[in-house]
Amino acid sequence: MTGSSPKLEVLDGPQRRRRWTASEKLSIVQETYEPDATVSLVARRHGVAPNQLFRWRKLAAQGALTATRGPGGGRCRL
Repeated sequence: MTGSSPKLEVLDGPQRRRRWTASEKLSIVQETYEPDATVSLVARRHGVAPNQLFRWRKLAAQGALTATRGPGGGRCRL
Protein backbone atom coordinates (compact mmCIF):
# COMPACT_ATOMS: atom_id res chain seq x y z
CA MET A 1 0.00 0.00 0.00
CA THR A 2 2.05 2.87 -1.20
CA GLY A 3 0.71 6.37 -0.85
CA SER A 4 -2.28 5.50 1.28
CA SER A 5 -2.77 4.96 4.96
CA PRO A 6 -5.51 2.83 6.47
CA LYS A 7 -8.49 4.70 7.88
CA LEU A 8 -9.18 4.32 11.56
CA GLU A 9 -12.61 4.85 13.03
CA VAL A 10 -12.71 5.65 16.74
CA LEU A 11 -15.90 4.65 18.48
CA ASP A 12 -16.45 6.49 21.75
CA GLY A 13 -19.21 6.47 24.30
CA PRO A 14 -21.06 3.49 25.72
CA GLN A 15 -21.67 1.87 22.31
CA ARG A 16 -18.24 0.74 21.11
CA ARG A 17 -19.34 -2.09 18.86
CA ARG A 18 -20.06 -1.43 15.27
CA ARG A 19 -23.50 -2.32 13.95
CA TRP A 20 -23.83 -3.55 10.38
CA THR A 21 -27.13 -3.76 8.50
CA ALA A 22 -27.98 -6.95 6.64
CA SER A 23 -27.47 -5.20 3.31
CA GLU A 24 -24.05 -3.91 4.40
CA LYS A 25 -22.98 -7.38 5.49
CA LEU A 26 -24.21 -8.96 2.26
CA SER A 27 -22.44 -6.28 0.23
CA ILE A 28 -19.17 -6.91 2.06
CA VAL A 29 -19.59 -10.67 1.66
CA GLN A 30 -20.21 -10.21 -2.07
CA GLU A 31 -16.90 -8.34 -2.39
CA THR A 32 -15.06 -11.45 -1.18
CA TYR A 33 -16.25 -13.37 -4.25
CA GLU A 34 -14.91 -10.84 -6.76
CA PRO A 35 -11.88 -11.82 -8.84
CA ASP A 36 -8.54 -11.12 -7.13
CA ALA A 37 -10.25 -10.41 -3.79
CA THR A 38 -9.34 -12.16 -0.57
CA VAL A 39 -11.30 -12.29 2.66
CA SER A 40 -8.37 -10.70 4.49
CA LEU A 41 -8.17 -7.78 2.06
CA VAL A 42 -11.90 -7.11 2.14
CA ALA A 43 -12.00 -7.42 5.93
CA ARG A 44 -9.13 -4.97 6.32
CA ARG A 45 -10.79 -2.51 3.92
CA HIS A 46 -13.98 -2.47 6.01
CA GLY A 47 -12.43 -2.75 9.46
CA VAL A 48 -13.85 -6.21 10.13
CA ALA A 49 -11.98 -9.18 11.57
CA PRO A 50 -11.45 -11.87 8.92
CA ASN A 51 -13.04 -14.53 11.13
CA GLN A 52 -16.18 -12.39 11.41
CA LEU A 53 -16.32 -12.07 7.64
CA PHE A 54 -15.99 -15.85 7.25
CA ARG A 55 -18.93 -16.20 9.64
CA TRP A 56 -21.01 -13.78 7.57
CA ARG A 57 -20.13 -15.76 4.43
CA LYS A 58 -21.29 -18.97 6.08
CA LEU A 59 -24.54 -17.37 7.25
CA ALA A 60 -25.16 -15.86 3.81
CA ALA A 61 -24.64 -19.26 2.16
CA GLN A 62 -27.18 -20.77 4.57
CA GLY A 63 -29.66 -17.95 3.90
CA ALA A 64 -29.48 -16.95 7.56
CA LEU A 65 -28.17 -13.43 7.00
CA THR A 66 -31.48 -11.59 6.77
CA ALA A 67 -33.01 -8.39 8.09
CA THR A 68 -35.44 -8.80 10.98
CA ARG A 69 -37.04 -5.35 10.73
CA GLY A 70 -38.97 -3.62 8.02
CA PRO A 71 -37.48 -1.27 5.42
CA GLY A 72 -34.89 1.01 6.92
CA GLY A 73 -34.58 -1.10 10.10
CA GLY A 74 -31.70 -3.14 8.84
CA ARG A 75 -30.57 -5.06 11.93
CA CYS A 76 -29.47 -8.60 11.20
CA ARG A 77 -30.60 -11.83 12.67
CA LEU A 78 -27.62 -14.04 13.35
